Amino acid sequence: MIRTVTLAIMLGPLAAVVALYAITRPPGTPLPPTEEWPICSTMESLGTSGDWAQLDPDFAAGKKAMAAGDWSDAIALLKSAALRDTRDADIQNYIGYGYRRLRELEPAFAHFRQALTINPRHRAAHEHMGEAYLTVGNLPAAQEHLAALERICLIPCNEHGDLQRAIAKYKASVTQ
Repeated sequence: MIRTVTLAIMLGPLAAVVALYAITRPPGTPLPPTEEWPICSTMESLGTSGDWAQLDPDFAAGKKAMAAGDWSDAIALLKSAALRDTRDADIQNYIGYGYRRLRELEPAFAHFRQALTINPRHRAAHEHMGEAYLTVGNLPAAQEHLAALERICLIPCNEHGDLQRAIAKYKASVTQ
């Protein structure tokens, strides 16, 4: 018992120092490796060039095609990128979004499901899948994705607000 208390007293300050260092990282210290993949999960960033352009050339070209509204080319390019990176939820979400814009909902749902299998907290995939469910008239399924976004977004997020507005618009159009 005394050994445990002594160990806790010695390790407590050490844990605090490590946590403080992690929060206040000195300037010039490199970021952890997970930050090397700055792939954005929202559609707003499609037109801007960023760090993602240095990644897979098909991914970069696919995002540019999406920004231009060339959904078929975007899907083809992103599928090529997906062959090289099978665990990227963003790529699957973008492919699903492209199919949804082409009104090909079955493959859209398949890619959104794949994105959510890879990352169940992927906000944009929840938003886009909810919007796709509204397209086929499945309000309860869209509301499930809105509820998921409420759990995921601890502070207000664009994806939650966008899906909430889409559901409100859908409800208004159905009642008229």
